[in-house]
Amino acid sequence: MTNTAVMSLPAMTSLGPDGGLNRYLSEIRKFPMLAKDEEFMLAKRWAEHEDPKAAHKLVTSHLRLVAKIAMGYRGYGLPIGEVISEGNVGLMQAVKKFDPDRGFRLATYAMWWIKAAIQEYVLRSWSLVKMGTTAAQKKLFFNLRKVKSEISALEDGDLRAENVAQIATKLGVTEDEVISMNRRMSSPDSSLNAPLRAAEGDSEWQDWLVDDKTESQETVLAESEEYKLRMSLLEEAMGELNDREKVILTERRLKDSPTTLEDLAERFGVSRERVRQIEVRAFEKLQKAMTEAAAA
Repeated sequence: MTNTAVMSLPAMTSLGPDGGLNRYLSEIRKFPMLAKDEEFMLAKRWAEHEDPKAAHKLVTSHLRLVAKIAMGYRGYGLPIGEVISEGNVGLMQAVKKFDPDRGFRLATYAMWWIKAAIQEYVLRSWSLVKMGTTAAQKKLFFNLRKVKSEISALEDGDLRAENVAQIATKLGVTEDEVISMNRRMSSPDSSLNAPLRAAEGDSEWQDWLVDDKTESQETVLAESEEYKLRMSLLEEAMGELNDREKVILTERRLKDSPTTLEDLAERFGVSRERVRQIEVRAFEKLQKAMTEAAAA
């Protein structure tokens, strides 16, 4: 994306809870949300003609989405302005690569890019956590607080043994990793009730967080569009399987009550082990096809 496309974004330099951030949050509220048809036409103009005005409007209309996502990463002790800036970079990359002809909203696609950019920045910057490269360790880092909340284990200090075991099982890591990560992340967070003193009213930090109990319209829309996207990718990827692979994968992986290996072995006149092998091969082919389709 060219510099011209984003040159007039609200300034993100020297942000602080009492200064530039307040003004920035107030400014981005002024950019209107786009109707689906308008978003489609703007995305087409960018994709086909690289129209910088279209790109700018697509980006600015989603700055509030970046801010909401970024606020969810406040507990890692990093300057929130920098977190938002990284999220904006992810948003611009999403706009650059967005294909409107797939039939889905930009917000759904952009969420992946925004979160990826922010998480990469957090992992790169948070010096207290010497992260490994495994997916399990990253999952623990970004989900520990959420899981602690789910099991009502938010008190300060070390976790009880039973809570450590629950978290380790849920996130697929060792109990030692849970204990170590919890100690590293136990520094108290800033109050969510701290006033922003923004130009428009006396809002608080928590006003910019997503309500876990009452989902916003943006979240509901994004989840609906993401489900449609996944189903579309799944349907497309299933075309890579032969008839027997489709039946076995559907019966074993896509049904609420999976069919047993014995029943499928009898149905196709092969051994249980052969059915298992076909299932594994079909699942690997499906994963590969979906990954390639999503990256296209």
